[in-house]
Amino acid sequence: MNSSQQDAIAVIIGRAGSKGLPGKNSRMVAGLPMVAHAIGHARDSRHVRKIVVSTDGEEIARAARETGTEVVMRPPLLAGDTASVDEAVRHAVESLGVSHGIVVILYANVPVRPHGLVDRAIDHLVSTGADSVQSYESVGKKHPWWMSRMDDDGRITPWHRNDVYRRQDLPEVWFPDGGVIAVTRESLFTVDPDAPHAFLGTDRRGIRNGPGEVIDVDDEIDLMVAEAILQRQQACQTVS
Repeated sequence: MNSSQQDAIAVIIGRAGSKGLPGKNSRMVAGLPMVAHAIGHARDSRHVRKIVVSTDGEEIARAARETGTEVVMRPPLLAGDTASVDEAVRHAVESLGVSHGIVVILYANVPVRPHGLVDRAIDHLVSTGADSVQSYESVGKKHPWWMSRMDDDGRITPWHRNDVYRRQDLPEVWFPDGGVIAVTRESLFTVDPDAPHAFLGTDRRGIRNGPGEVIDVDDEIDLMVAEAILQRQQACQTVS
């Protein structure tokens, strides 16, 4: 890719509805609305040339506009629980009529990301020629080999045959932490109703984050953790 092909649009997605934490995408975290933190992460990127917030919520839209960020309001069809991420992102890109070769997807409910995460994803996408790059975190001690099923009578059966007793002997397992998704425009617009993740393409890559480097806020506990981390970061910046 040449430099113009590396230019990216960042689409920040955040619905008004949330069952786990009502109004989470416009909630205040460390002095800013949740969505404003994601906007700041996009603005820190050297590759992102345009930022847009896709939402159906007026409070989220107002918070985004107060930062000078463009907003695309979603139709009701793309605002319910069954609406997919890629549908909302395609709608935003098509609404703006932009032609960037790379689309970065950021969740509005992630106020904590490590510095440079967006550019790490874009750089890896470009250098590998992959269709998509997501960030991942290790499952740590919550490994699937140590998970169990429990029936109504409390009987336990292992999820997986477990013959490993030491955490150090478990194979590495990673889960998408919600920090970033970078995808080529071509892959984003690949739609297959029988394959809900078709927009990620066939060559899917990952970048690693450490524990706690990304906080995906889904409930009050997540919110408190994010608040504590951001306040600590602000205190360290003030001291330095």
